[in-house]
Order: sequence, then structure tokens, then C-alpha cells
Amino acid sequence: MPRVHSATVLAETISWYCALLLALMLVLNCCQPIESEFDVEMLQNDMMMMMDNKACDEIYVVREGETLQTIGEKCGDPYIVEENPHIHDPDDVFPGLVIKISPFNKR
Repeated sequence: MPRVHSATVLAETISWYCALLLALMLVLNCCQPIESEFDVEMLQNDMMMMMDNKACDEIYVVREGETLQTIGEKCGDPYIVEENPHIHDPDDVFPGLVIKISPFNKR
């Protein structure tokens, strides 16, 4: 039987302990308490409100798939074309276009 060097035994022992520690961490991570549905729903509502408020700053950058109508509905500004003389054709809106938004509730 070949003789095993003590450094090899030490390295194998350390690697086994590391593997056990990693497995223990994975198991403990999966056992975190589950939030109630009410808490999750409140968090989702808060995130949606933050996104809506952030999306309707005075200066707005058009995103992919948006139209002036969808932006007007989202931001509460039905007069986007009138406030942005650089928009000659309301159907020619593209991602990256910068427009001025004046939400109706701020007027």
C-alpha cells in the first residue's frame, strides 16, 4: 500500500470541511422565513408607485415600445404634442427621444 503524505491528508480534510460548510450555508439560505402575502403585495405596490413617480419627471426619455398616447396616459399629460414643438409627427416617436412632461395634476 502506498504511503500518503500528511499534507495530502490535510488538504483533503480541509476540502471536506469547506464542502460541508458550503452545503450548510445553502440549506440555511433556503430556510429563511417566508413573508406574508400582504407584505409582498405592499412591497410591490410601493415599487410600482416609485416607478410611476420616477417615470414622469419634467424631462422624459422615450423607451422602446412607447407612444405619445401611452406616455400621456402614464404621466397624466394629454398635451405632450403641444408642449414639444420639436415633435412634428406624433407617430414618429422613437426610443431616446427627449420630451417635456407637464402632468395634469401639477398644473
